Amino acid sequence: MNADPIPTLPALRSLGTLADVRPVVVIDTREQTPLRFTRLQSTAGTLTSGDYSFAGGEESFAIERKTIPDLVACCVGENRERFFRELHRLRGYRFKRLVIIGTIAEVEAGEYRSRIAPRAVLATVQALEARFDVPVVWCDTPEAAALRIESWAFWFARELVQDVNAIARTAQLSKNIPKGPS
Repeated sequence: MNADPIPTLPALRSLGTLADVRPVVVIDTREQTPLRFTRLQSTAGTLTSGDYSFAGGEESFAIERKTIPDLVACCVGENRERFFRELHRLRGYRFKRLVIIGTIAEVEAGEYRSRIAPRAVLATVQALEARFDVPVVWCDTPEAAALRIESWAFWFARELVQDVNAIARTAQLSKNIPKGPS
């Protein structure tokens, strides 16, 4: 029985044009107050996980964003279970982050509207990193968060392009290798 041939990778025909392409940030349509990106284009789209990704990388790159009030609300009740499910879905992504807009000092000072102890909020954050393998990054401002996400999107997309280039080079080299007996 003959197996179907493996199809070629469609992107390989146009790799030369990738040098001039920049990733486009995808903002989840459910994001209530989206970050403003200044260095990369952005577009709205429905993401399976996270609030931000980039076009073409939606299945491997995801950023979940929380403000301090959002984070505190996710530490208790049914919000906690929903948030934990969101983070659980991120486990399969190659690149994932939980970006918190605010500072640890703001949490320690209890600068939020809840009776939950700052110690409990910070312990939850540490538990999230360990349980879901999602690094947590604190950004002082929404602008700083947007810059960080743009940088991550660019560098991760660059790695993907380099991986594809390596596949293309290997395939080209294998064409020049004499075939042995079958």
